[in-house]
Amino acid sequence: MWQVVGHETIVALLDNSLKGGNLSHAYLLVGPPHVGKMTLALNLAQALNCQEDQKPCGTCTSCQRIAGLRHADIQVIGLDGRAEIGIDQIREMERSATLKPFEGRNRVFIIDGAEHLSTEAANCLLKTLEEPPPNVQLMLLAVNERLLLPTVLSRCQKLELRPLPTPVVERALIEHWEAAPELARLLARLSSGCPGWAVGAFHDDRIPGERASRLSALLQLTSVGRAERFAYAAQLASQFSKNREAVREVLSLWVGWWRDLLLIKGGCHDFIINIDQEATLYNEAENYHLTGIKGFIESLQQAVEALGRNANPRLVLEVLMLNIPQKEGG
Repeated sequence: MWQVVGHETIVALLDNSLKGGNLSHAYLLVGPPHVGKMTLALNLAQALNCQEDQKPCGTCTSCQRIAGLRHADIQVIGLDGRAEIGIDQIREMERSATLKPFEGRNRVFIIDGAEHLSTEAANCLLKTLEEPPPNVQLMLLAVNERLLLPTVLSRCQKLELRPLPTPVVERALIEHWEAAPELARLLARLSSGCPGWAVGAFHDDRIPGERASRLSALLQLTSVGRAERFAYAAQLASQFSKNREAVREVLSLWVGWWRDLLLIKGGCHDFIINIDQEATLYNEAENYHLTGIKGFIESLQQAVEALGRNANPRLVLEVLMLNIPQKEGG
């Protein structure tokens, strides 16, 4: 049974290709973090190695070992704290790809964060993409496909996983994880259509706590001077070298917050994400011109793009601090 929430069309495509024996040798799964890319990749790995007739069953030894990332023939390649996925990692993957499957029928290699492949690593990967060994499946996962080499893009079948409608995430939380309706509504809205975040927040109280802390820091930055803002930029830049995903989540949260301010200024409050902070949002919206809000959203998006291209993180974040709009009367 496929465990992916939503994305029925993509699941049906892969299921039919699997049954028809015409899977592509390489797929590029594109979509925002926590939208379901890794879950889908692992589900396909399970289906390719499942021991039952209905694939993936999710219960056989092979499916369970893959779900726990303990299967010898399934390998996940990622940043692992590095700035990029290097050529040595891809060379090791290619050596493994030449070996016969050890405990299953197919070897599956999942490259998580494929847009962070170094140029040398991406060019090295081309050989496997062009001439894949038998019984080898490649899955490239990316948030920003524009950072991938065109030669890599052209050799993969692209599947785009878009954010899900809020009611779909809300219903999944209630039906599959037995969340209380009010909590499910809140988490679904805060997830911005990415069920992985909602499920994680439901099971781990630290995630909502981190969100509250990050929002508090954001609000403080709007009322302090440049010295404090630059100190915060330095802190984020230092964190970026150790945990890119955490910094990306901070900036994504900021985008959502300023988007909510924009919606309130435009009279579209029914569509705001941070529904538990509605009163604060209304108060904050009174402090800014519409053009200032729009400009800072653009600055945030540019910062995310620049960090994705491996620009100097401290410089990018300091420029962002300078672009925080001034409050009216400030």
